[in-house]
Amino acid sequence: MATTPYAKTAPSREDVAALPGAAVVEFGTDWCGYCQGAQPLISQAFAQHEGVRHLKVEDGPGRPLGRSFKVKLWPTLIFLRDGNEVARVVRPTKVDDIEEAFGALN
Repeated sequence: MATTPYAKTAPSREDVAALPGAAVVEFGTDWCGYCQGAQPLISQAFAQHEGVRHLKVEDGPGRPLGRSFKVKLWPTLIFLRDGNEVARVVRPTKVDDIEEAFGALN
């Protein structure tokens, strides 16, 4: 199964803060083994939440959006409601970890 690559360009923090409703920003890189391993779990969780906006953003040194969220490990999923963080999942190992965070969006 092909996965969507991480976007090389990121929105500004202001643009993310202005997102209406539910959204998830996923930070990682295409070459990250942890990110690759988590993709089936992330895809499975998102299949149940198709109405939630999902932004995959490449992260790394000097990337301001990831730094503004204090991302340290990949993948990191930031769950947002109207631009405000309500949950975070770092290096998920089971779908339940992601599903629990989706619950915080309600």
